Amino acid sequence: MQASPEKAFKLRKLPAAYNAVVMPFVLSILMSCIVSTVSTAINIGWTTGFAGTWAYAWGASWLVAFPSLLVVLPIVRRIVATIVDRPA
Repeated sequence: MQASPEKAFKLRKLPAAYNAVVMPFVLSILMSCIVSTVSTAINIGWTTGFAGTWAYAWGASWLVAFPSLLVVLPIVRRIVATIVDRPA
């Protein structure tokens, strides 16, 4: 019996224990991309060298953003837990 196409191409998920690293990893990629794009556009504008300058800025900012999130995110979660009620 053949597997259905949905089952044949189902992606395997990482175990829940990886959430503490994967979430800051993805968040750091997206946030550093957005912030470096805005910052580069403000500083040099949409010029010919924008892509190269942005790529360098993004790489450098991501190298700071990812380890920073690994340290700061648990602290932020505790702060938010003291301010916001848990769902019922």
